[in-house]
Amino acid sequence: MLRASDDSLTPTDLALAYKQLLEVERGRRDMQGSLGLPPVFPHREDRIRSHIQLCGLGLLLVRVIENGNGDIWRNVRHELDRTHLVTMETSEGRVAQRSATTPGQAQILAKLHIAEPGRYLDFELSTTSV
Repeated sequence: MLRASDDSLTPTDLALAYKQLLEVERGRRDMQGSLGLPPVFPHREDRIRSHIQLCGLGLLLVRVIENGNGDIWRNVRHELDRTHLVTMETSEGRVAQRSATTPGQAQILAKLHIAEPGRYLDFELSTTSV
């Protein structure tokens, strides 16, 4: 049973709005999990409003990615999750290098008009003399 304070909504409109709410929450959980953020339980009105806006932005980002790629978020995320960053450190210095872009990742980035990130993200020579 669904209930709303807006009497102008038809039962169909209310059901669709509820389904969209579930999608918004799913988008928030996906984005929150990807970023490694802890659960949020806001109690103040301004924080609740912010939470809803962030959930909406998360869903919007997921939809842009889905529409731009013609694939569902789960598949896109699975392909992009295959990217890894490795930091190698020797007596000569330190370098952070990401894994090579797979053909699937290159296709996703191209469809979204996003440039491939640099392969080397951090490079530091040792300051100690030998």
